Amino acid sequence: MKRCLNCNGYFDAPALSCPHCGTTPAAIAGFTAYSPESAQNGNGFKTSYFSALAQLEAGNFWFCARNRLILWALKTYCPNIRSFLEIGCGTGFVLTAIARAFPQAQLHGSDLFSDGLSFAAQRVPTANLMQMDAQHISFYAEFAAIGAFDVLEHIADDRRVLAQIHAALKPQGYLILTVPQHPWLWSRLDDYACHIRRYEANDLHQKITAAGFTLIRSTSFVSTLLPAMMLSRWLQYRKPHGTLDASAELKIPRWLNTVLAAILRVELAAIKIGLNLPIGGSRFILAQKRE
Repeated sequence: MKRCLNCNGYFDAPALSCPHCGTTPAAIAGFTAYSPESAQNGNGFKTSYFSALAQLEAGNFWFCARNRLILWALKTYCPNIRSFLEIGCGTGFVLTAIARAFPQAQLHGSDLFSDGLSFAAQRVPTANLMQMDAQHISFYAEFAAIGAFDVLEHIADDRRVLAQIHAALKPQGYLILTVPQHPWLWSRLDDYACHIRRYEANDLHQKITAAGFTLIRSTSFVSTLLPAMMLSRWLQYRKPHGTLDASAELKIPRWLNTVLAAILRVELAAIKIGLNLPIGGSRFILAQKRE
């Protein structure tokens, strides 16, 4: 179902206009816009970064490893999903992989910033893409699963986002999250990426359960590369201010990219057999809506 953000009325999802108050969402660049005032506002993310991501993420070990983890979780815990929403879909890299793995699913992608949606539309032309603020989700009991991959750390009121996701999920629907982890890993890259926080597992668990979810899996990943991450961040702080190349970690030699990808495949194998890794650069969460 849809939820009107103007009058809070509910109506069938295919309709755009609210039958209760007559409100119709705006359109920006051909996309339905539920929060048009934020569509091109750079607060929370540097929209100029979308172009670099679209070019580099498909060949980068970290993005590919994260996709493999997400797809494994979906296939293992909710293999028959018929509807999926990705919040903060950006350039559509994750949605593309899900579309290939789940051709039967109706895919939806939202992003606060309209700049990224044009890239996503090229990659996943079958997905329903929209501009939307995750703090004001215009759906109710609509999706079998909702994913937010490295999104929550950009939003000040993350508790509200989790509550909105809970409301938008069908009964017993699944929440899938990835977030950057460990405040002591904070670096200039976090500043550049407009992160508000890096999470501690216990704090994130508390917020998720308070929002009405039951935790199913919670594990770190990029654990084996943690020493390299710490060294990289130490070297960043030794460089003069203003010299940060935010895309440098995406532009690594092919041989090194291959090695790092192989290491993260071993991590995924460990997670698949049930190991929950205690520390790592990121945290993966799978939770289920509790009625």
